[in-house]
Amino acid sequence: MNNTKINDKKTIFGWYMYDWSASAYNLTITSTIFPIYFTSVVLNKNGGDIVSFLGCEVRNSALYSYSLSFVFLMVVLLNPILTAICDYTGHKKSFMKFFCFVGAASCGSMYLFDNQHIYLGVFGFILAGIGYNCSWVFYNSYLPEIASKDKFDKISAIGYAFGYVGSVLLLLFNLSMLLFPAYYSNITSEMASKISFLSVGLWWFLFSLVTFYFLPKDVPISTENTSGWILNGFKELKKVFFIASKIKSLKLFLIAFFLYNLGVQTFMYVATVFSDKELHMPTDALIATVLILQFVAIPGAYLSSFISKKFGNNIAIILQLFIWIGICFGAYVIETPTQFYVLAFFVGLVMGGIQSISRSTFAKFIPSDTTDNASFFSLYECVDKTSIVFGTLIYGLCDTITGSARSSVLILGLFFFFAILILRKIIKLNPYKILT
Repeated sequence: MNNTKINDKKTIFGWYMYDWSASAYNLTITSTIFPIYFTSVVLNKNGGDIVSFLGCEVRNSALYSYSLSFVFLMVVLLNPILTAICDYTGHKKSFMKFFCFVGAASCGSMYLFDNQHIYLGVFGFILAGIGYNCSWVFYNSYLPEIASKDKFDKISAIGYAFGYVGSVLLLLFNLSMLLFPAYYSNITSEMASKISFLSVGLWWFLFSLVTFYFLPKDVPISTENTSGWILNGFKELKKVFFIASKIKSLKLFLIAFFLYNLGVQTFMYVATVFSDKELHMPTDALIATVLILQFVAIPGAYLSSFISKKFGNNIAIILQLFIWIGICFGAYVIETPTQFYVLAFFVGLVMGGIQSISRSTFAKFIPSDTTDNASFFSLYECVDKTSIVFGTLIYGLCDTITGSARSSVLILGLFFFFAILILRKIIKLNPYKILT
């Protein structure tokens, strides 16, 4: 049995610190510096953007997108198996450590990424993404073990806030090298970018040690028949799916989550491309937009937690989805960078809030007497990542068919609308228990 004290301040602080450490990867590697560096380095001998990779001719921007898609595909395939094995063996912390260290080391390896080492950069990026996303499901699954249900929303919000603050602090340092090279012995932009990748790996690794120090130790559940871990892992996963299928509100929530997360994640992933293609914003303006998103997301997460406490989680999510619908219409009509900054403010306000409240809402659905938290959160992560795959695909198809990124964003609003309808059904099922 796990003897972890519920709502222990030191344990919860340790949990927060993983958001602080790992979120640096998400901001620097997937959102700002690495994508720009990738397309500037991955070029052919003539300086063109069509390169040869694994025997195929591919545009560098497409290679980046395919690499990201491969990361999510691997996570969707791996997480259910790994978390089921984790729940069967009780080695949650060990699994989390492994993927954390793989991700951090892969970020560090990207220091060697240049035009002569394209394969190293691509595979380093893929391994870092797998490490980040696979470790994250184990991290999330600790929430119902270290906190009582009445504190899920607040603790989840603070965790996201830690992540936003930590990732922005490191990003500001890395951007200072790129924007003010004179203060760093006139460092080249290429070297500054490489150092930023190394800094993410070190930041992620060092601060994660705080997390692993405070989180509860592994409590092995089964040490017999270790050769059958995979088989028993699948049995564990089957059990969790069976339990989840019996909870109608949970099934409806996951459907709603799939729909609105499809819109949220797709919007955030294509925001940079959208602003570049439709508004022709320069790189420094795009980076400024990312910073606006991060800073506004912090109070947004707290505001979402406050609304959920007053009116319930589903009401809090529905209110934010109406704002997301407004954002989609706003993106369709904006014409100037200033209008885009205003739109970015509202995106940041609901970006942090809806991610935070979604995590805590799902945690409330998990039966309190279960030990399969990792497998339950694997189900959550599978829905999350699968929605991203479908969302980016739908966006790309709409962009290709209509020839307009604006039309693609407008269509995302439909997914928010349908999610609202499903969430209203959950409230009708539980009229006096709208917190879940």
